Amino acid sequence: MAARFPVGRRLRVLDVGLAHGTQALRLARAGHEVTALEADASTVAAVRTALAAEPAGIRERVRLIEGDGRDTGVHFTPGAFDVVLCHGVLMRVEEPDPLLAGLARVLAPGGLLSLVVRNADALALRPGLAGDWDAALTAFDSPYCVDPSSGARLRADRRETLTATLAGIGAPLRAWYGVRVFTDRPGQAVQGPALDAVLAAEERAGRTDPYRAVAGLLHLCGVRGG
Repeated sequence: MAARFPVGRRLRVLDVGLAHGTQALRLARAGHEVTALEADASTVAAVRTALAAEPAGIRERVRLIEGDGRDTGVHFTPGAFDVVLCHGVLMRVEEPDPLLAGLARVLAPGGLLSLVVRNADALALRPGLAGDWDAALTAFDSPYCVDPSSGARLRADRRETLTATLAGIGAPLRAWYGVRVFTDRPGQAVQGPALDAVLAAEERAGRTDPYRAVAGLLHLCGVRGG
């Protein structure tokens, strides 16, 4: 966002999939107008509680809507947002194309569509490094993996496929990055003085070939034409 828009510009942001609300609150604290769309009622309630502890000026910049990300046409008019964030959502959707088309529709011309997805080209890496050879071989031919923290079945995407999809919906890929190149295995939580070094290494690898291509997650940024 900092690279795409002038410093100090107040942006209209749609955050699809709240998680803990960290992203939405951080953006509101930075002065942006944030609308968050989340299907899980308990998640919305938890974020409302967190939001209530914020100063009034920040609370006024956040709107929480309980709803499915695939129903943006019900809630918003075309071109309503400068930025649409969809992080960690596509991996839970079997058919992502309708969702992506709806997100592009609510972007203003020149707006930024930011996606974070599970990387299908790296699914064999984690079980292979763990010595689980059967799982590694299976991963070459399956777009699914298991979330180590929750046990949920997640779907992965290939960068080439999403590049074509983004071009087709009028928000062609402008930049992409790898996320969790070195730290995509369970039990790798890092705290204390080592954290800065880990983040610096991840940031460098996430922008550098060939490392970024085998990251556990991909961050893709498309820009709406017009």
